[in-house]
Amino acid sequence: MKVDELLKTGRRGLRTRPGTLLLGSTGARLWADYLDDAPGFSGALDFIHKINMPLLFSVESDGRTATVPSEVEWRPSHLTSRTSFGDLSLEERKFITWEDEAISIQRWHNGSDKPVTLRVRIDSEWVHGDGAVARGERLIEAHGFTLLTVIAVNEPGLWTGLTIPSGTSVDLVIAAAVGIAESDDWTMLAAKATKAAATPGAALLTSQRAAYQSFFDQVPHFSSSSPVLDRLYAYRWYLMRHTLARPGLAPLDGSLFYEGRSHKMTKAPWSPVGWEFSKLIPLSTPMHLLEARWHHDPHLIDGLFHILAGAQRGDGQFDARTLTRTIHPYANFMGWGTYQYALAKGLDDNTRAALPLLKAQVRGESEFLTTAGDNLPIQQRHQLTGKEYQPSYWYFHDYPDDPFDQSTYTPLKRVDRAIYQYLNACGTAALCRLAGDAEAAEFDALANAIAKDVLAKQWDVDTAFFYDLHHATDEKAMVRNIVGFYPWWAEITGAEHLSGFLAALGPDEFDTPNPFPSVSPQCPVFQSGGSWKGQFFKGRNGCMWDGPTWPYTNSVVLDAIGKVTRSNAHAQDDLFSHFFWKYALLHFQQRDGVTPYLVEHYDSMTGEPISDEADYNHSYLIDLIIRHVAGLSIAADGSITADPIDIGLEHFTLSNVKLGPRNVTIRFDRSSGTLLNVENGDN
Repeated sequence: MKVDELLKTGRRGLRTRPGTLLLGSTGARLWADYLDDAPGFSGALDFIHKINMPLLFSVESDGRTATVPSEVEWRPSHLTSRTSFGDLSLEERKFITWEDEAISIQRWHNGSDKPVTLRVRIDSEWVHGDGAVARGERLIEAHGFTLLTVIAVNEPGLWTGLTIPSGTSVDLVIAAAVGIAESDDWTMLAAKATKAAATPGAALLTSQRAAYQSFFDQVPHFSSSSPVLDRLYAYRWYLMRHTLARPGLAPLDGSLFYEGRSHKMTKAPWSPVGWEFSKLIPLSTPMHLLEARWHHDPHLIDGLFHILAGAQRGDGQFDARTLTRTIHPYANFMGWGTYQYALAKGLDDNTRAALPLLKAQVRGESEFLTTAGDNLPIQQRHQLTGKEYQPSYWYFHDYPDDPFDQSTYTPLKRVDRAIYQYLNACGTAALCRLAGDAEAAEFDALANAIAKDVLAKQWDVDTAFFYDLHHATDEKAMVRNIVGFYPWWAEITGAEHLSGFLAALGPDEFDTPNPFPSVSPQCPVFQSGGSWKGQFFKGRNGCMWDGPTWPYTNSVVLDAIGKVTRSNAHAQDDLFSHFFWKYALLHFQQRDGVTPYLVEHYDSMTGEPISDEADYNHSYLIDLIIRHVAGLSIAADGSITADPIDIGLEHFTLSNVKLGPRNVTIRFDRSSGTLLNVENGDN
């Protein structure tokens, strides 16, 4: 999979910041939220967390301004732009290396009849030149570190003014090495920056492309009769590389995946305010595990469970956190996600380290959250399942205009929370068996008890769907939330539940033009565009789970459909295909199938992106393509089968799937069927 060629496209920029540019490449700690359409690195740059650094360096040309917007080619590994400043032209390639270097390779041509002078521009508030390089140091109080940078150039005259004679060209390399005083030193940063600046631009670009591609050389290969699907598969792997981070400081001193590299925060230089995604958010971590298990590198998540151990509360729940701030715990299916990871990778050092944490999570949530005489956890705060403002919390007070009035709010026994606890108990039990741990029976018994309570209490026979319950009375909140599909995802349902499942996926319910809405359109307070009864009190891009569509739950419901059809002799393959392609096209701007751009949530009727967190990674789809489209299944005993779901492809090949010592290939052709080939590593 040559990711640069598969995903190459034109200009990508934030919808909410017209004229900006997105950069695909990210470092372990350094990245660009967005870049200005200008030479060098200006815009909103971040390090470990959100800081909105406005400028590393730029280049000025006698005060000239661009006459038209740049012509842009976006690739995951680097950005190319061609800009005209009247009769002065610039071709620039820029990228951020994994080692946190911002590099700009520029070729300027002076087509005028007069000389032109170029100068490097730096932020004199904190960066100062010494004639050879520029150095900067700034305390980032919010995150508890001191930012360092060294900037070097290949043409020393740039510091005071480099003259380009009429009719001539000049090639420039400008490099900034960025670090922090807590883990880096000036000598190392200066060596990195000066070495890069002294290297020919072509060699730098070749090295960057090869280093960036190396991540994608270690993933299963997928190709099919659909160019859109091939591009989608590549984009989802790009999301994993784009959001991979190694902060390198305690308590985040391991590898993790962020939910995203863009953010909802204000863009004020050095002082962003609001919510950000560049942190540990355990809500999305299990989804990252589902995707990461297919990557060949067994060290990709090294240290993740060490980070989670530091974020685990006394009640077993995992807090979201930054370097300096502990936030709050989100519901998640960590135990199940870790077990799925172990099915592909085996019980390695990472998953062995996870088992005590996962036991503590299941036991703690059972002790502290299931406090009403059954095994169904009570959700006190609606935000902490990641689905805030779902109408069921206000059902018992007839959906008031003011959802902030606590007298109208009811804690619930949530279906999603119960299913997460069920899956975590199942996953922990399975990991115990892999480890030869005798405590597996405890978690098996708990899982069975939870499933029994979900089916007995949360299923409504008359309407054939699953509902949240009043925390004290067990009265059903008769709101068809998206979480009502979770029991099918967990595979605890039977034949008697199938008709309700299919009816809920009909055009009057969850099959909106851009499914799956977070509540059925039949809900009295359904709002497809992100308001509460028409009030945008969280802003135009706020998170409201009363009707918009979310990739997060699209993954879960599509997974449920896949499991249902494969357990039902493929009777629902058309249904899976129908929703798969609708979900697939959400990943592209204007549904063009070309320009990748996934955000947090969408208007479920119009498909408009409500939010603008470009390249957002709180969902899973690689796993669905491998397990359902290609049909690869790994049983608890390690046996492998192939049973693809028909989504209309004429052919596909999934190869280079590494499962321990085994290499798996699945080929499908409509004329000849499916072929599974498993080779052992010693063959």
